[in-house]
Amino acid sequence: MDFDVIRITFLALIQGLTEFLPISSSAHLILPSALLGWEDQGLAFDVAVHLGTLSAVVLYFYRDILAIASGCLRHLFRQQASAEGLLGFYLIIATVPVIVAGFLAKDFVDSTLRSPAVIASTTILFGLLLFWSDRYSSGQRQLGDLNWKTAMIIGLAQVLALVPGTSRSGITMTAALFCHQDRASASRFSFLLSIPVIAGAALLLVLDLLEAPEVNWSELVYGMVLAGGVAFACIHFFLKTISQLGFLPFVGYRLLLGAVLFLFLFE
Repeated sequence: MDFDVIRITFLALIQGLTEFLPISSSAHLILPSALLGWEDQGLAFDVAVHLGTLSAVVLYFYRDILAIASGCLRHLFRQQASAEGLLGFYLIIATVPVIVAGFLAKDFVDSTLRSPAVIASTTILFGLLLFWSDRYSSGQRQLGDLNWKTAMIIGLAQVLALVPGTSRSGITMTAALFCHQDRASASRFSFLLSIPVIAGAALLLVLDLLEAPEVNWSELVYGMVLAGGVAFACIHFFLKTISQLGFLPFVGYRLLLGAVLFLFLFE
């Protein structure tokens, strides 16, 4: 198998596996360069895997998305309130903080925080925070119990995901657990909340890609489909098992991953 195909396969698998699990995709994507000396795959590949994972979450939740969109429209134009419409507005509330922070802090994050030391530290720190939230949450609230305050808290927590190693899904699930959402509801809201965030990131990457040189479309399509298929499977099995499994295995994995990253930093 061609080296580029091997590398694309490996990186697409990493992106698909880690995008929605609370284990930090950025922490995993620096490992190939640390272990194997691989260079960054490039902007075009980033666009492809983002579109792949976005397609996965949209496809998995398409019924929810249609119900939410319909509920929002009925609320706006017919003054008919519904649980789906309210959930849509809560998703908007939770998305606004990261959009604002992203525009204000992007240059600072790119220039200052994308270091292995920061990623290793945040991988461990936010893993411990996830453990604390899962252990001490009452877990008695479901999606229907959401309110605008809880949505805002989760949205403000999502801003921390701009720091590499935090994990967007991990920090939003952590915040939802602290607000006493049960594991399944915390995870579901986190996945739905990922849709506008990933879509926005993909759009910005596409705009940057318009100025990039010619790309290998067959490799990009392959990476997009592979990342999307793996991400879809991750969402499915995570939601099927999280109520019984809990977050402890992911916490333990984050601690181990952070320790490995620190070993490479100080070897």
